[in-house]
Amino acid sequence: MNLQGIVSVSGKPGLFKLIGQNKAGFVLESLDDQKVKSVVNLSTTKMASLEDITIFGESEDIRLPDVLEKIKEGSDTPEVKKASADDLREFFRSVAPDHDEDRVYTSDIKKIISWYNILKELPLFEEEAPKQDEVNSSDPE
Repeated sequence: MNLQGIVSVSGKPGLFKLIGQNKAGFVLESLDDQKVKSVVNLSTTKMASLEDITIFGESEDIRLPDVLEKIKEGSDTPEVKKASADDLREFFRSVAPDHDEDRVYTSDIKKIISWYNILKELPLFEEEAPKQDEVNSSDPE
């Protein structure tokens, strides 16, 4: 799964693709069917790359891409709006067994499942993530 350039923006639902930068901030395109473009200013908005997000773990933090891969390998995801908190927690135990249950809230689990449901419809979902060497070698020096 290639999550390069996919970001979450505080205060905005859904996920966005980083498509550029201008004087005012970063240009983003929503990953929904509407493909709405917007500009976010980092001085007023927090933006996080999905590649860099981690989940609290008991022994060490768990990378979000690893959790998404486990969800992809597993069975059906629960429906966020209909599932109980216990059902969501049980599902999350199966994909991230070492997560810290005191610091990972049901709202976090719902967000991760909803992100997964957005991503699974996209072509990048089946793409291989670029290796770190490839990313560094493609950067102009």
